[in-house]
Amino acid sequence: MSLSVTANDEGRRAGFAKRIAGFFRRYPEAFAALLILILCIGVGLLNPAFWQLANLFDILRGSVVRGLFALGVLMVLAAGGLDVSFSAIAALVMYAVTKAVTLFAPDTGMVLIFIMSAVGGALLGAINGVLVNALKAPSLIVTIGTQYAYRGFLLTFIGTALFMNIPPAMDHFGQWSLMSRTAENGFTVQLPGFVLVLAVAALATWAMLRFTLIGRAVYAVGGRPDIAERLGYRVSSVQLFVFAWAGMLAGVAGIIHVSSNRLANPFDLAGIELSVIAAVILGGARITGGSGSVLGTLLGVVLITLVSNVLILIGIPSAWQTAILGLFILSAGVFFVLQKRWS
Repeated sequence: MSLSVTANDEGRRAGFAKRIAGFFRRYPEAFAALLILILCIGVGLLNPAFWQLANLFDILRGSVVRGLFALGVLMVLAAGGLDVSFSAIAALVMYAVTKAVTLFAPDTGMVLIFIMSAVGGALLGAINGVLVNALKAPSLIVTIGTQYAYRGFLLTFIGTALFMNIPPAMDHFGQWSLMSRTAENGFTVQLPGFVLVLAVAALATWAMLRFTLIGRAVYAVGGRPDIAERLGYRVSSVQLFVFAWAGMLAGVAGIIHVSSNRLANPFDLAGIELSVIAAVILGGARITGGSGSVLGTLLGVVLITLVSNVLILIGIPSAWQTAILGLFILSAGVFFVLQKRWS
């Protein structure tokens, strides 16, 4: 009798584990959502000031540039590649466009500035795609090379001086707010208008991956490129497109970075690559390609931003924040491995 009860208990536990694993397999972004929930509850209990509206606005503000980068990395990763040159593309585009507009056409409108940055970023990203196809080399190796090449070109031929006086259109855009509130301490907090750029980019990326032929091609090439090619998908064209898309978003992110900080610094954004890739992985994308979602990526970005910006409220120093981020990444890897075993 006791053996029968034990066997039944083990069967129920195994069934429960399989149901949990099946849920996270269908909705891998739920893991990032769970970590965000745990982190918010923990920080909120230790410091109730966390729930102030100012912190929400700060999280949204801090997520925009990283989120645009992450959407581009998602596209490349889903297609089976990996791009680490997006920060260099953003730095080159933002500095070159800001310098050109400041010196030659200071009255240029924001729409034209965004178009120039998007086109410039897409062209630099397309160079990555061309090199990956031509050299038949791993995209990680290629983009490490172009990262250093773009940074070197920027510092050697365009300039190293800081631009403190950015064009008026960029200055006004950076100060534009959708909502403002006065906090309890008397400070006025604002929800910046450029969060709408991230919303539009996320919607466009989601619609492309969900409803278009190129979206199906991205997942097909990332999952099994040999089979995708036999089905008629042109792997080289897909790779060229995803790198150009990532470059375009990087160029736009660079302009937002300058507008929000009211400063063009050619040394900015270096070192952000790993946190952006971590956000995409925490959102459920596999490093091997063929998977990933826009919702999961945005949740991963919010999680990284929380770790970077909010843990200071409970007295955790910045060095430990990096360690906590590493712990989250390791836990995600272990969790997804265990999920496969449970399934």
